[in-house]
Amino acid sequence: MQNNSTSKKAFLICGTHSGCGKTTVSLGLLAALKARGLHVQPFKVGPDFIDPGLHTQISGVQSRNLDGWMLGRKWNEKLFRRFMAGADIGLIEGVMGLFDGYDGRTESGSSAEIAKWLGLPAVLVVDARSMARSAAALVYGFVHFDPELRFAGVIFNRVGGEKHLMYLKEAISSSCPEVVVLGGIPREEAVQIPERHLGLVTADEMTLDSAWGNRLAELVEKHLDIDLLLERTKYSMGPPDAAAPRSASGARVKAEIAVARDAAYCFYYPDSLELLEKAGARLHFFSPLKGESLPRNCSGAYLGGGYPELFAEAISRNTDFLEAIRERAALGMPIYAECGGLMTLGRFIETIEGQRRPMAGILPFGTRMLRRLKTLGYTEAVLRRECLLGGPGTVIRGHEFHYSEIVEQGGDPNLEFAYELRGRRTEVSRLEGYQVGSVLASYVHLHWGSAPQAAERFVCQCAEWHKRR
Repeated sequence: MQNNSTSKKAFLICGTHSGCGKTTVSLGLLAALKARGLHVQPFKVGPDFIDPGLHTQISGVQSRNLDGWMLGRKWNEKLFRRFMAGADIGLIEGVMGLFDGYDGRTESGSSAEIAKWLGLPAVLVVDARSMARSAAALVYGFVHFDPELRFAGVIFNRVGGEKHLMYLKEAISSSCPEVVVLGGIPREEAVQIPERHLGLVTADEMTLDSAWGNRLAELVEKHLDIDLLLERTKYSMGPPDAAAPRSASGARVKAEIAVARDAAYCFYYPDSLELLEKAGARLHFFSPLKGESLPRNCSGAYLGGGYPELFAEAISRNTDFLEAIRERAALGMPIYAECGGLMTLGRFIETIEGQRRPMAGILPFGTRMLRRLKTLGYTEAVLRRECLLGGPGTVIRGHEFHYSEIVEQGGDPNLEFAYELRGRRTEVSRLEGYQVGSVLASYVHLHWGSAPQAAERFVCQCAEWHKRR
């Protein structure tokens, strides 16, 4: 059922902290609303690749990232309106705690910022384990912290039973009666999602089958008042903005770009890929894990992030792929890589067990997995020199999140640093963006929505190489 009227439903699922159950609640509501025959458009706040993949698998609709720090207000508003135009309901899953974002002083990059920009009510998920009346104090603080933020209600997660839920409801009604309790979800092992060091297991590795989705939908329908939720989350929007083209179908193709896409290389923002298409690229997806290599007619390559360390042995056995990358780099074909892609272009990946698997060897160093997080946070890449993404002074925003580090870096005279990375105010800027000839690799996951001209520049570089060839 598709609703083309201006009256729709939209809300933000937010939490008190990471791990409180936002994703489980979001997936459950997606499954339940889909089962009701509604067209639900999922979104995710923040620089996340895993949750959107799970949203997409459950809903059957491509989830989109919203981010106040990386993308700014105008981009977020246009994106939201564009994809809400054909939907009945918009479900936005927040990031971390409701007010957590870029720093501790402002709301930049937070779920609260997005909710206020888009005029959406928030649904607060509270992990109720080992709490009763104290939960009301927590909810009271969240509801009154920012008077400009509206709340549609609260959902308690990991509830111990009917008696526990009764205590929680009593606490809310006596201490903050303006807050509506939408229900309480008990802990249910059958719908738990596996996790690993970088968070949840990705949708590319795990198929959430229909039976799992049905169980989750039944759990949510049984324990939450979905009708009340929809009644309290009406969203009125005017006529949609002129929609940006979703792809370059019909436009002149300037270059064919090979994009590694499988369980090892799965961290891509859909909007960044669409910007490539809009700039004139035809994207050719291939899977190194399935033994596939670069297509012969490609004029550029994009190796995204993911988990190459988990599949290092399989990647190292795909010698056709590694040799093709080396040969194209030697011929000067543009190759852009992020995080896991960077690891693949190095000399080796050393796994957490200490095993070294040979990689492409284009970059003069290897990477080693660590048991602790190496880097996490937003960052801004300022281009220092001409490279695949633009000229000096170009600013592109992104995010780093990795458990590996560079080791055994040799003194290759051809290695240059294309980026100056600027993080938080208290952090010293550092050089990054490893450039060797036509290859550019970085640990940073850039969102090209912050600088669309970067996608245009990359496509043009690929097209020019094709002409020279």
